[in-house]
Amino acid sequence: MKKIINNPDNTVQEMVQGIAAAYPEHVKQLPDTTVITRSDAPVQNKVGIVSGGGSGHEPAHAGYVGKGMLDAAVAGEVFTSPAPDQILEAIKVADGGAGVLLVIKNYSGDVLNFEMAAELAEAEGIQTAQVIVNDDVSVENVPARRGIAGTIFVHKIAGAMADTGATLEEVQTAAKEVVENVRSLGMALTPCIVPASGKPSFELGENEMEIGIGIHGEPGIERKELASADEIAQELMEKVLADADFPSGSSLAVMINGLGSTPEMELHLVNRRVQQLLREKELQVYKTFVGEYMTSLEMAGCSVTLLKLNDERKKLLDAPSEAPAFRQ
Repeated sequence: MKKIINNPDNTVQEMVQGIAAAYPEHVKQLPDTTVITRSDAPVQNKVGIVSGGGSGHEPAHAGYVGKGMLDAAVAGEVFTSPAPDQILEAIKVADGGAGVLLVIKNYSGDVLNFEMAAELAEAEGIQTAQVIVNDDVSVENVPARRGIAGTIFVHKIAGAMADTGATLEEVQTAAKEVVENVRSLGMALTPCIVPASGKPSFELGENEMEIGIGIHGEPGIERKELASADEIAQELMEKVLADADFPSGSSLAVMINGLGSTPEMELHLVNRRVQQLLREKELQVYKTFVGEYMTSLEMAGCSVTLLKLNDERKKLLDAPSEAPAFRQ
């Protein structure tokens, strides 16, 4: 295993320190925690937005802390949910008196620990609400679907909505509408290696690829012979569009997300074919995002995310953001 690390046991804490040192004008580390907050948190009379999860998905989630997106993000150990006490600290620092929305990816550990933290916060007089993201169409059972790169669109639109002075209920409604209208699917060319284990999370042959992978190093739902960029794009798009209710003429935001080790050249090859397919389906592309938004350590591969937009979501997507990692 070759990784640029020190002691694997200290990697997350040291990473958080590095993030805070990189963007001091935007964020800061909450002392004695793995929580990154806005440098001006809490913002009074504004709904706070908190997210987080296991580390290894950078720039998610700390990279999306900043005006217009998250007020705080909490990092767990690699691919491990943060503990409730750490999440509680994030909630407390994000609370400006208007309540706090928790954006949770649909993994059992995340859901359990964020809900426990919300109960603790409510006991301290902090009003909370939550939205659970489940955009991964590789899982047929909708309630069991995982939250993957579509989570970034939830962060953006919820954060922009909160900046309008909306109530906690209104921000939660806007976030839930994103979840209802976003679909994603990913694929991998290689597994990843968790620093503490030093071993690949699964094995793939030289001429194999995995369809429907998660973001925690788990294998996907189907192993196939390696295909061309156009064929990969077509397979991902067929499955996403088959699951979505995107009538002809719908306006979409598109995200082509790298998983950690995929060159932008290859992501743009996928995007080329995705855009062609959308035109063929008479679907309108309002905005496109290409790059690494939610990764899985050094996994090579990509995911495709489509979000159906209306006028309000367009406005919120376009609203300015100071989060260091949100590339428009």
